[in-house]
Amino acid sequence: MKTRDVSESSFLAEFPDVSAEEANRSAVALADRLARKPVSGLLDAIPGATTLFLLFDPHVVDREKLVRRLRRLSEEARTTPRETRRFRIPVAYGGEFGPDLTLLAGERGISAGELARRHALADYTVAFLGFSPGFAYLSGLPPELFAARRETPRTRVPAGSVAIGGSWTAIYPAETPGGWTLIGRSAVRLFDPAAHPPALLRPGDRVFFQPMTEGDLRARIAESRNEPAHAPLAEEDVLFETITPGLFTSVQGAPRFGPGASGVPAGGAMDLFALERGNAAVGNASGAAGLEITLAGPELVVRMDTLLCVTGADLDARCNGSAVPLDQPFPAKAGDRVSFGYASAGMRAYLCVQGGLALPLPGEPVARLSKGDLVARASPPARPTTGPPARAGPSPAPGGSLVALGRELALRVLPGPQPSFFPIRALEVFFSGTYRISSDSDRRGIRLDGPRLELDRPPDIPPEGTALGSIQVPANGLPIVLGPDRPVTGGYAKIATVVASDWPLLAQALPGTSVRFRAAGAFLA
Repeated sequence: MKTRDVSESSFLAEFPDVSAEEANRSAVALADRLARKPVSGLLDAIPGATTLFLLFDPHVVDREKLVRRLRRLSEEARTTPRETRRFRIPVAYGGEFGPDLTLLAGERGISAGELARRHALADYTVAFLGFSPGFAYLSGLPPELFAARRETPRTRVPAGSVAIGGSWTAIYPAETPGGWTLIGRSAVRLFDPAAHPPALLRPGDRVFFQPMTEGDLRARIAESRNEPAHAPLAEEDVLFETITPGLFTSVQGAPRFGPGASGVPAGGAMDLFALERGNAAVGNASGAAGLEITLAGPELVVRMDTLLCVTGADLDARCNGSAVPLDQPFPAKAGDRVSFGYASAGMRAYLCVQGGLALPLPGEPVARLSKGDLVARASPPARPTTGPPARAGPSPAPGGSLVALGRELALRVLPGPQPSFFPIRALEVFFSGTYRISSDSDRRGIRLDGPRLELDRPPDIPPEGTALGSIQVPANGLPIVLGPDRPVTGGYAKIATVVASDWPLLAQALPGTSVRFRAAGAFLA
C-alpha cells in the first residue's frame, strides 16, 4: 500500500502492484475493516476505482500513525466476502431520455438500437459508490461502448439518467451536474435517506438492465411523483415562515462525515468560520445549523420568541425595518419580520438562531427555500456552549473572510494528486494567470474562467475520493474548485488543493472576482 496526499487532512491509499480489479477489492475490504475497527480521528474512508480516500482530523490523529494502522489492517487475512445480490433495472434507451445514444452509436459504427442491446446484455458488478448519494459505479461495460467524459460537464443531468463514463456505466440517482454520456433513463429509486442503509446498491452486487418503452418509463415516473411527501411540521416546531425566499437560502450546519462510502457528501456551510461566530454569539455549539443566505436574501416572519445573530456577508439585514449589526446577537419576538437585501461585501450571510435549526437527513438534496416554506427548530435544541468556537486552524476576525467587489484574491494551494498530468507550461499558466469566478458556480464547485490549462493526456482518471478545495481540470482546461456538496468521488485530474484556511475567502467571493494562485508546496511536473 502506498499513500498520496490530497490536502492537509486527507490522502489516498493506493495498491499499485495489483490489477485494477484487485486494487478495487482491496480498497473496499480495507474500508470495511475500518468500519468494524474505527480509528479515533478518522472522519471518512471512501473506496474508489483503485484507491481508498481517507479524511481525518489532524488535531486528533497523526497522519503517519493513521498510515501505520492502515498498513496493519491491509495485511490482515481476508474476511468472508459480502453476499452477492442481483438487481434487474428497467431502462428506456435513447430519445429524449438518452440524448447521447445516437451520437455514440454513430461514433462506434453501429445503430442506436444495437448499442442499447449490447449495453443491456452485459453483466455488471457494483465496484464502489461515489460521486453523489447512491451513485454506483458498475464494471462490466463492453469495451466497444467505452466513452470519454465530456469536455465540459453538463450543469444538469436528470435523475435516473443511465450513462457511460470511460469504462464505467451508472445511473444518476438525483439531478446533478455530470460529464458522462447519457444513453437512457430509469425510474428505480437508488437512494432513500430514511432507509438503513440509504443506498439500494452496494459493492459486489450484480446488476442487469432490461429495456422498456418510453411510455412505461413516463408512467413509472408519474407514479413516483405521487409518493407521499414529508409529514407536515408541528406548529410548535416552526421558527420561521418564508415570505420571499431570496436567491438561494438553505439550512446548513457543520459537515457530517461518515456516509461517504454511500456517495453522501459531508456538506456543511460554505463559510464555517462565519457560521461558528454566529453560533457562539447565541450560545450554540459551533456546528449548529443556521440559514445560509446567498447573494440576495429572504424575508422571514419569526414564529416564536428567540435570539438571532447575522454573520458573514453584509446583505443589509433588518428586523422590522431597523438595521441589524453583523456578529451581534439580537432578540426577536413572534411576528417580527427579518429581511435581507443584496450583498455589498461578501457572498454568503448566516442567520443563526438560539438552539439551531433542523437539518435534512444526510444525502437529501440541498433544498433552497421557496415562498411559504416553514423552517423548523432543531429537536433537541443544539447543545449550548460558553467557550469560543472549536475549529481546526485560526479563525479570522469578524468580517475577515469577506471579499469586496473588485478585490483580487490570492489563494494558497498545495500540489494536487495528479502532478504527471500537467506539464511545466501548464503550471506556469496556472500560477501566472488571472481567473474569474463564473456565475455558474454553486455549492458543488466554483467554476473559473480564464487561461485554459494544457494537459499531457486526457484528464480522465479512475474515480477517486475528493477533498474540499480540490481543483479539478476537465478536458476544456478550465479549473473547477470543489465545494462542500462536491462529488464524493471524481474522475478528473486535479492540479492543486486550496489551503483550508483560505477556503472561506473563496466561499465569500462574488461572481466576477479575480483569483490568482500561489504555491504553498513543491509542485513537480
